[in-house]
Amino acid sequence: MLIGGVLMLAAGTALTPLMGTGPGLIFAQGLLVAAGAGAGSFSVLIGAAAQRMPAASRGSASGVINAGGSLGQFVFAPIAQKLIQFVGWMGAMYTLAVMALLALPLIGRVTNGGNTAHTVAAADTDGGLRRALKEAMGDRSYLLLHAGFFTCGFHIAFLVTHLPTEVDLCGLPPSVASWSLALIGLANIVGSLVTGHLVGVYRSKMILALMYASRALLVLWYLAMPREPWVFYVFAVGLGLTWLATVPPTAGIVGKLFGVRYLGTLFGLTLLSHQIGGFLGAWLGGLAITRFGNYTWMWWADIALALLAAVVNLPIREAPVRRAPAAA
Repeated sequence: MLIGGVLMLAAGTALTPLMGTGPGLIFAQGLLVAAGAGAGSFSVLIGAAAQRMPAASRGSASGVINAGGSLGQFVFAPIAQKLIQFVGWMGAMYTLAVMALLALPLIGRVTNGGNTAHTVAAADTDGGLRRALKEAMGDRSYLLLHAGFFTCGFHIAFLVTHLPTEVDLCGLPPSVASWSLALIGLANIVGSLVTGHLVGVYRSKMILALMYASRALLVLWYLAMPREPWVFYVFAVGLGLTWLATVPPTAGIVGKLFGVRYLGTLFGLTLLSHQIGGFLGAWLGGLAITRFGNYTWMWWADIALALLAAVVNLPIREAPVRRAPAAA
């Protein structure tokens, strides 16, 4: 999966400069790049790590993996900008495609090794992936987790897509938006590492509830403050601390409920709900600015969804699902 994801990501990036139509760009960026990035994202990496580590270390491992993604975003964003300045955007795309291929030698570190026989035996005794999916989709806690993560995606995509426009509406220079996004990435490194440690100490559902509630309070604070650069910077740091720090506790709950055998798939489905929320956050934000000329109702919708996410996480149980013995 990881090898295929890297190859798709590199291919989509390299093909982008050759596309001269909208459908072509959708194929290269919306299909190849997006699917390739998804195949190498949290669900696959956290699932691979969880099967190789004791339960007490999985939260910290998830935090490190999550922080690595934020660090990559922070490092490669300025690199891409400099490449555009020196070799043009097409040259930058070709260079980034080559850089993506540099991940291939690292994939050998997470191969299964000699665990194939154990994996087949486990699948024979636990009823297989189909049974795991049926149990998960019928579990109330799992569905509530999806609802909360949906809100996380809505929140993140809305902000990362429309924050530059919000800064422009406030009459501030574009540098305020770029610095704000950079601060989000830096703060998320800290938030991911800290949260990864906390999931081994406190209940993951309480951590998630506090994170979502803090986002609602932070947006309320932003709406009440003057539109000054320092307000955006403080807002960015506050958001960054919980930006994608929701990943370790979310993956941790999935692992507690269903074990690590199918964690990659089950957390992948949870991540799908996150991405659906992300689509709506970006799309509805575009509709808001087009029809109303501002994001007022989107901010209030964001507050309402964050509070709802905090509430729906509270009834989640973190005890393993009890399974009847698989049929012979």
